Amino acid sequence: MAFRLSERATSFRHAIRGILLVVRTQPNAWIHLVATLGVIGAGLCLPLVHWEWAALVFAIGLVWTAEALNTAIEFLADEVSQEKRERIGNAKDAGAAGVLLASITAAIVGLIVFLPHLLALAER
Repeated sequence: MAFRLSERATSFRHAIRGILLVVRTQPNAWIHLVATLGVIGAGLCLPLVHWEWAALVFAIGLVWTAEALNTAIEFLADEVSQEKRERIGNAKDAGAAGVLLASITAAIVGLIVFLPHLLALAER
């Protein structure tokens, strides 16, 4: 199969459409968006070093990836059946657990990065 730039551009358009779909349809994505902007804003106000930015970017990406995958699971599950089914409910719960675990991890990364800077500011 040959590499075609036009096919790669189409893939990116689909991915961007997926990002917009997540933001438009998932209320928790709005929370992630506010948190993302808050973390970036706080990072710009503090003298972060490269590894701190890398950790924050990774944590933000982890949460958004988990939210996108969870959304995909929910859409597929809803397409399979609108009625309550235990295994579909289990799949949705597991997807939601992934988002929760990613969010907890990101919060811990945020504490590791920001807490020393905030404590240093408090000592002034």
